Amino acid sequence: MKHLDEYRDEALARALVDRLTAVAHHPWVLMEVCGGQTHSLVRYGIDGLLPAGMEMIHGPGCPVCVTPLEIIDKAIALAKIPGVILASYGDMLRVPGSQSDLLHAKAEGADVRMVYSPLDALKLARENPTREVAFFGIGFETTAPPNAAAVWQAARQGIRNFSLLASHVLVPPALRALLGAPGNRVQGLIAPGHVCAIVGLEEYQAIAREFHIPIVVGGFEPVDLLEAIVMLAEQLEEGRAEVENQYTRSVRVTGNPLAQKMLTDVLEVCDMKWRGLGEIPKSGLKLRADFAAFDAEIKFALAHNPVDEPAECISALILQGHAKPAQCPAFGTRCTPERPLGAPMVSTEGACSAYYQYRRHDIEAAQAELAAAGARA
Repeated sequence: MKHLDEYRDEALARALVDRLTAVAHHPWVLMEVCGGQTHSLVRYGIDGLLPAGMEMIHGPGCPVCVTPLEIIDKAIALAKIPGVILASYGDMLRVPGSQSDLLHAKAEGADVRMVYSPLDALKLARENPTREVAFFGIGFETTAPPNAAAVWQAARQGIRNFSLLASHVLVPPALRALLGAPGNRVQGLIAPGHVCAIVGLEEYQAIAREFHIPIVVGGFEPVDLLEAIVMLAEQLEEGRAEVENQYTRSVRVTGNPLAQKMLTDVLEVCDMKWRGLGEIPKSGLKLRADFAAFDAEIKFALAHNPVDEPAECISALILQGHAKPAQCPAFGTRCTPERPLGAPMVSTEGACSAYYQYRRHDIEAAQAELAAAGARA
C-alpha cells in the first residue's frame, strides 16, 4: 500500500532512531500538537525510542477534547427540541457535558443521528422537509471548510430547515497562549499536518519568530513522526528556530486557497472558550451575519450556561502538556471510555484514550505497584 507501508518501514524507522541518537545531546522537551499524532506516538511506542532525557508531551490538538462543556450542553438541549434531528459525528456522542451526553439523550428519545460528513446532514434536511436538521460541527481549520460549505450550499439551494451548531477553533492562538503561559516547558513543536494542509505555514512562521521555537509540520505515520523529531532535534542543537515541512506530500507553504476562501466567505473569527484552556481571544470561528438564518444557536435561542470541569478530571493539565494520562488518579478506574470524566478519554484523538487503548495494562501494573508500596509504608 503506497504511502502507508513505506511510512511504517522498520529499516527507515531504525535509521531515524540512530540518527536521532547521534544528533540529540540535550534533554529537549517536544510537543506534538495533533491528537492523531499522539495516537501514533503511543500506539507505535515512538516516545519510548527517544534518547534519555528527551520527552514528548501532548498538546491541545484533539478537536473533540477542547469542545467546551457549554457547547455539549447546547447540543443536548437542541436534540431534545421536538421536531429536531441532531446530526453529529460519532465521536461526539459519548463526550460528557455537565450532566449527560448525546448518547443518553438519544436513549431518552431525542432524534440523534450519526453522520460521516456535513453533506450527510444536508441530505437529511432535504429528505425531511417538515423537520429541522441541525449539524453539530466541531473542529479545527481542517473540518471548518466542509462545514462552511454545507451552510453555503444550504443557502444557495434554499434549504431553510438546515442549521449548524458550530464550535470551531483555531490552532495558532492556542499555541501562543500555551507558549506564553507561566511554566511552559515546550522547546519544539510538531505542527498538525492536516491543519497546515488547509492554512499553510505563515501563522506558524510567525509563532517560530515570536517565541524563538523550532516548528516542524509533521505527518501521522511512524516514519513521519520520527523524522519530524529528528528535524526538531537538529534545529535545537544548532540553535535554529525555523518552520520546516516534513509532511511535504500533503502540505504546501500557501495551504489550500479554495478551502481558505470558503472559510472567509462563510465564517469569521471570534473569541472562543476551549475546554481545559479557558477563553482565548480570536481563537474561534462563527457564522457571519449573512448566514445567521443557519446558526442553530440563534435559530433556536439556545441558552448559554457557563459550567466548570469536574474537579477530579485533570484533562486541562493534559491538554496543556503539564501532565500525562497515567498521572491521573482516576485513569482506567473512575474514568474509562464507557464512563469518561473528560473528553480526552472518549475521543478517538484524545491522549487518555490512546493510553487506555495501547498502554492500559502497563499503567495498571504501575498503579498497583505504587499502591502496594504505599500500603507497605
